Amino acid sequence: MAFNNFLAFDLGATSGRAVVGTLSDNKLEIQEIDRFPNNILNNIGHCYWDIFSIYRHILHGLSEVAERGIEISSIGIDTWGVDFALIDRDGSIIGLPYSYRDPHTVGASQHFFKEIMSSQELYSRTGIQVMDFNTLFQLYTLKCNNSPNLSSADKLLFMPDALTYMLTGEMVSEYSIASTSHFLNPFKHEFDFDLLGKIGVPQSLFSPIVMPGHTTGMLKQEIADEVGIPPVPVISVAGHDTASAVAAVPAENERFAYLSSGTWSLMGIEVKEPIVTPEAEKLNITNEGGINGTTRFLKNITGMWILERVLKEWSADGKEYSYSEIVALSHKGRAFRYFINPDDPLFANPESMIAAIDNYCLKTGQGRPVTDFEYVRCIFESLAMRYKEVEGMLAKMAPFPIEKLYIIGGGSKNEILNQFTANALNLPVVAGPSEATAVGNILIQASASGMVPDLCAMRKIVAQSVDTKTYMPQDTELWNGAYGNYLNFEINK
Repeated sequence: MAFNNFLAFDLGATSGRAVVGTLSDNKLEIQEIDRFPNNILNNIGHCYWDIFSIYRHILHGLSEVAERGIEISSIGIDTWGVDFALIDRDGSIIGLPYSYRDPHTVGASQHFFKEIMSSQELYSRTGIQVMDFNTLFQLYTLKCNNSPNLSSADKLLFMPDALTYMLTGEMVSEYSIASTSHFLNPFKHEFDFDLLGKIGVPQSLFSPIVMPGHTTGMLKQEIADEVGIPPVPVISVAGHDTASAVAAVPAENERFAYLSSGTWSLMGIEVKEPIVTPEAEKLNITNEGGINGTTRFLKNITGMWILERVLKEWSADGKEYSYSEIVALSHKGRAFRYFINPDDPLFANPESMIAAIDNYCLKTGQGRPVTDFEYVRCIFESLAMRYKEVEGMLAKMAPFPIEKLYIIGGGSKNEILNQFTANALNLPVVAGPSEATAVGNILIQASASGMVPDLCAMRKIVAQSVDTKTYMPQDTELWNGAYGNYLNFEINK
């Protein structure tokens, strides 16, 4: 059996979808088959993922494929990072997986650094940025709380691996998702069992690490019969959604940076070896697994979250803006009047985002925005300046000159921010594909089938299949001059 249709399940923290990609003559076409919600369950002060609901939606997506008469070659699943399911000795899933938004890990990293090891030693072993919800700190919290679920668990499976297990009965730890755990050695591509032993977590809890593109197993016969398709291989793609997205960057060489843009932004470079240095630790830059043994050296940046929250507040006041109206607003008024650092803690999750912007601007002696277009311009210009700041951090440590920025994901459709970013960075910006995660998932499956030989070939297919738009820098002297003002208005440097 050899078909050229590949089914990707791309699961985010608020929704999921099933996408079929068809590869023919080195061109890829995709179609969305199903879209469904993925809501956090809040119960008795805790936040969980309903993995069984996700599983049912996956089965529904498979049924939709069958009803449409689409013959697929394989299935691949990608999700957000860090979270996991626990498996009992009889193979059943124990309870519901905690969500990274659960408050039980608040302060866990500081407790860990006090009781187990310093942040510097941990970074030297893992190269991962510190976030309280990382898998390491989730496990540490469960151990400190004497969790009965953890004590009775036989295996731990990260979310895409757990869903693959539910489809195949096979257990693996896919490399890219495992790299988000904060206990993977980035040089050896192995779990640091000595580190895990320090918190009392046994080596036996973990399945073997496999690289993206590994054929983990066949769809169970009983599931195939239920949904109406033949048993097909289930591929462990780059299970971390950002890793799949970066695989779909249509770059022609290694001398690029990428920006996975949406509610949150991730800016990074792709390198052959991890960059684990005191400077990288100080800047809180992370090393996560990519495909073909690469490392994604990247930094998390607040993305369109700030604008989304402001628009929500305006909507509550009866002011609704279309995208074209937002673009029009961003062109009004004087440039470079107000700046914020989008990653300042003030903007993490304030009760009022507008008030948070006001407070930041007043605290830094700028006055505060008054009109709606001043808020929009402030947000877009500040994001572009933050991207410039982070690109400068990456450029200092990159083993090659950064010659171009690729913007992928939903934010690649934001033309005004794309142009501002090109102006600020003084680099060409290539926008697209907007569906990068699903595209990467699909092409990794195609690579596993033998249709695509390597990462370079994947990227050529993306370049031939997806419409992109290039933004050249404009008014760079003005932007360079304004960048100094942006830096002067940073509160937490």
